Amino acid sequence: MHSPTPTEPLAADTDPLGRERSHLAASRAALKAMREDVEALDLRDVAGTWVSAQVLQKQIDERIKALADLAHTPLFFGRLDYLHAISEAESEGSGGERFYIGRRHVHDAGGDPMVIDWRAPVSQPFYRASRTEPLDVAKRRRFGYTGGELTAYEDENLSDPDEADRGSALLAAEIEKPRVGPMRDIVATIQPEQDEIVRADVTGTVCVQGAPGTGKTAVGLHRVAYLLYAHRERLARTGTLVVGPNRSFLQYIEQVLPALGELDVAQATVQELVGHVEVRGTDSAETARIKGDARMARVLRNAVRAGITVPTEPCVVVRGSRRWRVPAYELAEIVRELADREIRYGAALEALPQRIAHAVLVKMEQGGEAPDDRVQDAVARNAAVKATVKACWPAVDPVKLVHRLLGDADFLAAAADGVLDAEEQAALRWAKPPRSARTAPWSVADAVLIDEAADLVHRTPSLGHVVVDEAQDLSPMQYRAVGRRCTTGSATVLGDLAQGTTPWATGSWPEALHHLGKDGAHVEELTQGFRVPGEVIAYASRLLPAIAPGLAPATSVRDLPGSLALRHVPDGLDGAVLDACRAALRHEGSVGLIAADARIPALARALAAAGLPFLDPGTETTAESRLTLVPASLAKGLEYDHVVLDEPAAIVAGEPDHRTGLRRLYVSLTRAVSGLTVLHAQPLPAELD
Repeated sequence: MHSPTPTEPLAADTDPLGRERSHLAASRAALKAMREDVEALDLRDVAGTWVSAQVLQKQIDERIKALADLAHTPLFFGRLDYLHAISEAESEGSGGERFYIGRRHVHDAGGDPMVIDWRAPVSQPFYRASRTEPLDVAKRRRFGYTGGELTAYEDENLSDPDEADRGSALLAAEIEKPRVGPMRDIVATIQPEQDEIVRADVTGTVCVQGAPGTGKTAVGLHRVAYLLYAHRERLARTGTLVVGPNRSFLQYIEQVLPALGELDVAQATVQELVGHVEVRGTDSAETARIKGDARMARVLRNAVRAGITVPTEPCVVVRGSRRWRVPAYELAEIVRELADREIRYGAALEALPQRIAHAVLVKMEQGGEAPDDRVQDAVARNAAVKATVKACWPAVDPVKLVHRLLGDADFLAAAADGVLDAEEQAALRWAKPPRSARTAPWSVADAVLIDEAADLVHRTPSLGHVVVDEAQDLSPMQYRAVGRRCTTGSATVLGDLAQGTTPWATGSWPEALHHLGKDGAHVEELTQGFRVPGEVIAYASRLLPAIAPGLAPATSVRDLPGSLALRHVPDGLDGAVLDACRAALRHEGSVGLIAADARIPALARALAAAGLPFLDPGTETTAESRLTLVPASLAKGLEYDHVVLDEPAAIVAGEPDHRTGLRRLYVSLTRAVSGLTVLHAQPLPAELD
């Protein structure tokens, strides 16, 4: 690794770092010129109408925003020197070409590239090239930055057989860099196995089982950015969505995409996706588990179709002086045919009056008339036809349907016959049924049931690609809700079975993908950690036999002796926690104090009394405020340079069952990037011995 010293000569031929700094300055100037060119565009003589002017102005505003030179974000982080020319602009035999790899494309006034977007095909060898497969790369150069300033570089001569293979010091330094501010992207540190996931084809669904610190979340976000680059027109038309476990988590990760060149990617929690009703109630763990069971889809289907009846009376349509009669047996055939086709309930409801009207038109033609489509539409709107449709195929309101299902024991029993037993049905029913759907104490699981019912009535629109993170915590019914948003698209599923902290947590990825509607999707396992120190992940992995016996223990590329400290504090635990926080704050970077949810109020009071300011999860840290107080229930997906973990036994006891509690503890133990201090007054869980 090379870094500047005061004694280094500054001549161009002996100062490669100086030349790289000059290229960085020139690239920033070129980016500024590109932005100014867009800002100078005058639409007055271009846009034909007010509407087209607004559309063009929006596109220009988005382009200006995309060309922003983000503060403290390196414009390029690497360089590739190819052995041979690979672009059409270079003539054969002209030698190799050089490309700077960065977060966005930058060109000079003549249109020649100064920085190549990391997602471009020519950039791929930066992540994939190795000594065994150099991919025509003579030299790969990595750059080191401090506060946005280029301060170091490091070369790998991949095509030189005499150069010894060694690890990258700059890569390690970037991984270990203290985390102050928003979640950093990993675009400069993507490993070959991660890059394969990032660049997987848009038509295929990929599932990533990733141990703590393997970068699965960042890989998923980089995949979004890559797909939007490689298939922008397609995904601009069909849409892209990132689904996270909670709003705090989404706030934490939303800073990544702008640094990757993407600004407009929709984000939502599952609860926000299914926000048909206001959630005011809660379920017991057992009730929530049953409501999240995939069998509820059959119960809801039965409930939606419960009102379908076979007509026993004819439909008589009067037009002018004539009466046209469709007999009951013919109506019954139409109803049965629609029911057997398994089309959406609402689509069948819209088709039924037209089918009855068509039967009337056939009889009119047999009677010597010559009706056209306008006559058929008029017959479909006839009062007699409407009455027949209402009687045999009544309209269904999804919210009212679920309200009735949970409040009417007889209706539930009929819909759940052969699907749920009596005890399960009793667990579903409201103890005191509310008078109306508007006043019902809807829970999160109820909203998912309503979403399922709504899809049974009218098909949910599909997006082009959906990324779902922390997927191991979704119930089968929640998987179905997410899967409905990508029935004609693809998905990237990210999670860790060992971090499942709900009673209905995923048992296996094939099972989860089945509920998502993506059977046969490729499952990739990431076990090599780049964030959590080896000493910490080894300690946390003691829990794996109890929480996820089928998973291999994670490993870490980082060996940091002394990164784990265990302290038994029989008396004065709160004071010891404050001292540990002060000690952690003496180090550079962010600090997370993680504790059982029930302990948060007491610790908040203690921190305030001690004059230690703290942030809520998801709030961006600053140089002045680096301590975050984190309830264990919100720790998933977050990471801090130093973690102080309060009372592991309380974290385990705070969950409805022991295994879920141990999984919550596993999550909490694996949030540290540089150091973990565990403080406890109670005995540690036996599984950690």
